[in-house]
Amino acid sequence: MKYINCTYILFIFLFSQCAMNTAQQEKKQVNILWLFGEDIDPWMPVYGDSTIQTPNIDFLAQNGVTFTNCFSMSPVCSPARSGIFTGAMPTTIGTHNHRTGRMVNKPLPEHVKVLPELFKAQGYHTFSEGKDDFNWSYDWNDYWSGSYTEKKHFGKTGTGSWNDREEGQPFFGVIELYGGKNKNKPEHLVDPKDVKVMPYYPDIPSIRKQIADHYNQIKVTDNEIGELIKQLKKDGLYENTIIIFFSDNGYNLLRDKQFLYDAGLHMPMIISSPGNPDLLKQSGVREDLMSLLDLTATTLHLADIEVPEYMESQNVFDKKYHRDFVIGARDRCDFTIDRIRSVRTEKFKYIKNFMTDRPLMQLQYRSHKKSTIAVMEAYKNGVEFSNDWLSDTRPAEELYDLEKDPYELHNLASNPDYKAELIQHRKTLELWIEETDDKGQYPESQEQLKAVFERYGERCINPEFDFLKATK
Repeated sequence: MKYINCTYILFIFLFSQCAMNTAQQEKKQVNILWLFGEDIDPWMPVYGDSTIQTPNIDFLAQNGVTFTNCFSMSPVCSPARSGIFTGAMPTTIGTHNHRTGRMVNKPLPEHVKVLPELFKAQGYHTFSEGKDDFNWSYDWNDYWSGSYTEKKHFGKTGTGSWNDREEGQPFFGVIELYGGKNKNKPEHLVDPKDVKVMPYYPDIPSIRKQIADHYNQIKVTDNEIGELIKQLKKDGLYENTIIIFFSDNGYNLLRDKQFLYDAGLHMPMIISSPGNPDLLKQSGVREDLMSLLDLTATTLHLADIEVPEYMESQNVFDKKYHRDFVIGARDRCDFTIDRIRSVRTEKFKYIKNFMTDRPLMQLQYRSHKKSTIAVMEAYKNGVEFSNDWLSDTRPAEELYDLEKDPYELHNLASNPDYKAELIQHRKTLELWIEETDDKGQYPESQEQLKAVFERYGERCINPEFDFLKATK
């Protein structure tokens, strides 16, 4: 009898251990869902702006961690995406110029793995619903399941879903919320006459309309998030899914997107587990500096997947996590060749303009748009606004005291009272360029420049294209 009891007890013990191990394994295999809000500024109540109400974004924030000082590594979609999907600065791995690898073959360095590849290797179903916009050449099937459409110049657009996976299989999914590019917006939710115009823009109808449009787009995005949460619940996935809501760069206002002021780099970032707080075990507000690049390592950590050594991305939930500064980079965008770098610290922004031979607002893809023409007309007609950025010249260096000057209007680079800050930030950038071998130091290949020239033709006015014009 004692023998039977001992055997029975041993059986129960082993069974419970097996069940515990299985439960732990299942717990680790969480679903990760990126809600990728394209071109979205943090104009939301959780970031102190109550112009519109965003109950679904608020809900994610209440059940997760809101990062109030997350900054993108690039104010342009394809370099930013190239960074967060590889965990490496685009300037380090050569993906810093906008939409390379579309017209010429440009693979990633062999040692670099793309995030969905790492998830697939761990048995995850990976899907993308929306555009990729990566700055390299690749095979869709290496990364994602599901079909896609391809446009020659704008990358691939996926049609995947979490419902395509095998039963019980965890997923890593990316859903594009077109945010600042969403044309389906409630036109009358926010009236243009009620918005606040930033002091670096003229107070004219077209600017007011753009600002109001973006609030309305954010409202649409919030509604879309609510519908996705409902669908997760309906499909029985809500309790085991971590949701991450973020953007790639700022809204398409003229001085914001493509440029390294905070309006082009300051991102919403909310990591939430509303269906099960134990998945995240953290909540509240984080005010420390975060690079958007750190989304990569953090996502891998949440899925208990090892972070590759080459990654410059860091896990924000590591107890030792800390950034003294966040680097921003802007290089060629479409046919417009430029090179700008920024160092964003807690209190200051330093910007280095390498190509002072050309104005900040040189010919670009927005130059012909009505909103741009209206700003230029206001500038010529003497409408009052802080318009130094429209000058024909630009300084080699800019320094802003963000506590006193959050709109980055007053360049302190020549102010002797800020000489120490200028030197410190300048040295930080110089050391970073050297240590990472910033690829922006080197000319773009003639093959790639030729492909850009063949697409954009007469708009390629930068001197880097002169060698092509001479052959015509």
